[in-house]
Amino acid sequence: MTTPKAIAIVDKCFNIYHRDVSDLALPSKFTFPFYYEPHELSIIASQELQQRIAETLEPIHNFGLEVDAVGHAIGKMFGVLVVQTGDGRLGYLAAFSGKLADSNHHAGFVPPVFDMLTDGSFYKAGESELNAMTAQLQSIEQRREYLLLDALLKKAIADRKQLVAAAKKRLNYTKKDRKLRRAQANADLTGSALEAALQSLVQESLRGQYMYKVLVKYWDQRVHHLEQLVAPYHTTIADIKQRRKELSAQLQNQLFNQYKFYNANLEQKSLHQIFYQDHDKRPPAGAGECAAPKLLHYAYRHGMRPVAMAEFWYGAPLPGEVRRHLQYYPSCRSKCEPILEHMLQGLSVDDNVLLTNPAEQKQLQVVYEDDDMVVINKPEEMLSVRGRRIRDSVQTRMEAAYPNTGSPLIVHRLDMSTSGILVVAKTKHAHQRLQSQFSKRKVEKRYVAVLEGELQHASGEINLPLRVDLDNRPRQMICYEHGKPARTRYEVIEVKDGLTRVYFYPITGRTHQLRVHAAHHKGLGLPIVGDDLYGTKGERLCLHAERLLVEHPSTKEMMTFQVPAEF
Repeated sequence: MTTPKAIAIVDKCFNIYHRDVSDLALPSKFTFPFYYEPHELSIIASQELQQRIAETLEPIHNFGLEVDAVGHAIGKMFGVLVVQTGDGRLGYLAAFSGKLADSNHHAGFVPPVFDMLTDGSFYKAGESELNAMTAQLQSIEQRREYLLLDALLKKAIADRKQLVAAAKKRLNYTKKDRKLRRAQANADLTGSALEAALQSLVQESLRGQYMYKVLVKYWDQRVHHLEQLVAPYHTTIADIKQRRKELSAQLQNQLFNQYKFYNANLEQKSLHQIFYQDHDKRPPAGAGECAAPKLLHYAYRHGMRPVAMAEFWYGAPLPGEVRRHLQYYPSCRSKCEPILEHMLQGLSVDDNVLLTNPAEQKQLQVVYEDDDMVVINKPEEMLSVRGRRIRDSVQTRMEAAYPNTGSPLIVHRLDMSTSGILVVAKTKHAHQRLQSQFSKRKVEKRYVAVLEGELQHASGEINLPLRVDLDNRPRQMICYEHGKPARTRYEVIEVKDGLTRVYFYPITGRTHQLRVHAAHHKGLGLPIVGDDLYGTKGERLCLHAERLLVEHPSTKEMMTFQVPAEF
């Protein structure tokens, strides 16, 4: 392993604070990157960087902030890393995720861990070869002779299938018809007349079988002939695709080995080691190109001590995502979590609050109870069912409270941060009846929420399909191609002091449905107050399942439960 040199002064990437920060105390521990409140030093660094972005990068990159800007609008994640140099000076580094204005390098920003775009690099050479293969493939696939033969083959295969199926159907029909006629002949005829009639039916059957075989043989020969004519093209195409696939995989593996990351102990690991060996999975596309790994790697290489970190979004959100301009966000999980797990080794890091149980001192309020079910008021920040890291939940508490009822069954769920009415079945029969009502959308639900901002429309319906954000679980995103249908009705209760209180009536019940429908610009465009995923973190998420109308599983009586919100 090569140990990096410690350098006291880094002119190009080390930024001195413009304002005096000597009165600010340094944090005792480094920022936990997946859930944090930015330290004051990180906030000041971010503000200074945001001013620089506006002055130097907005003229060359369309962040989607100006209506008449040139080029495709692409917002970007930026990061700042507060550091101390070897001689004790305090400053910060800056980075952006991925590329910016088609380049990996911009003045004042740390370079990538490995620059695959460098002229003459193995990746550029391999990319050029891949592009040549793709061009060759397109040339073959667009040849007039190939297109004609391929179309004739596809039509012949379709015609064969249709005509042979129709002939088979006729055979079966005439067979049943002959069976009826044979029975009729046996009933009506005798002697030579019967023998002649039966013989005629046999001949008819043989002719039918013969014609069917002739048809099948004709179409088999036609399809086979066309397959032989098209085969050289298909063989060449398949060969090019296979070689392209192998070269692409080879380039990826080379890249995985070129991306090597230091940690605080100056130990190096490649993407291949981090993902394949340590986590037994393939590195996702873009792994290692996010701001956080770039910043830490540069600091370690140049002998700087990481002090604090923050990442913020600059510009318009990407399609489907809920991102707010200048909002701070945690590092992404699918790409960065395995990498940062290695890179933070040797640093004293803030505790992972995601492992702590915020509901430990909170109690469940029983709203209604009988032999079939329990209706409870779930406090905010309590899980509905046990999680992978935190076991405490409504489910585990119900199991402890009712040990003699078998296993209390959760009928539906509320997000951990959402408070309100939750129904628990005490028997399997009750669970089946209640869950059927939820799945068939026969249950009437009403939520109350407070939104950041003033909503202009008094009521309406939001129809935006949702799916999980694969790079940032458990965040959800709008996706018209792979998302599940999600519909929400809303009704404004009050607009006051720059906030809007609304009723939400979810027609479907997708994960984070109300939170995304509120925050996304195609929905209401106003995040729920206190939403740490899609808005701004606060004392609590101001979302409460206030009212529920459900049919009793035994008596069939319609029952209404209502618990007012505490906000």
